[in-house]
Amino acid sequence: MHPRPGRRPAPGPHPDPVGPGQESVWAYPRPPSAEVTPRRVQVVLGGVEIASTDRAARVCETSHPPVYYVPREDVADGVLQRGEGASWCEWKGVATYWDAVVEGTRYPAVGWSYEDPTPGYRHLRGAVAFYPSKLDRATVDGEVVRAQAGDFYGGWITDEVVGPFKGEPGTRGW
Repeated sequence: MHPRPGRRPAPGPHPDPVGPGQESVWAYPRPPSAEVTPRRVQVVLGGVEIASTDRAARVCETSHPPVYYVPREDVADGVLQRGEGASWCEWKGVATYWDAVVEGTRYPAVGWSYEDPTPGYRHLRGAVAFYPSKLDRATVDGEVVRAQAGDFYGGWITDEVVGPFKGEPGTRGW
């Protein structure tokens, strides 16, 4: 099929060059991979460290920076409260949203989880992923994470991953 006269096809992504010690999100699989990582993951909200673990699950999907799922037992007691709404992932199933309450302040929809994940993602049960954009700070092995663009995705960008990343303007069709 040829484009209509006067119309150009939408530009596709052009993966950024990969340097030493880096990985491209364009080499990540679809459906996404998920594995437990020993890297230290820390989450700070309201000036308080609310989570710290060295047994997070790292989920990697084509065009997205990794998402880290923290076991709920590694989140400070009483911080997480079930939030409103739900969404559906074609790979992992129904997502539940979580609010956080830190020193009396409620922070809505700071994270999500899969309470009954699909068979390939059972090890995500009992873990919560946090949106870096809604936190004071998130770190992986001490490196401060940059949030994936957009208000839907929750990828954690570190110096070891290169894009371009879905979520930026013009990437909806990827």
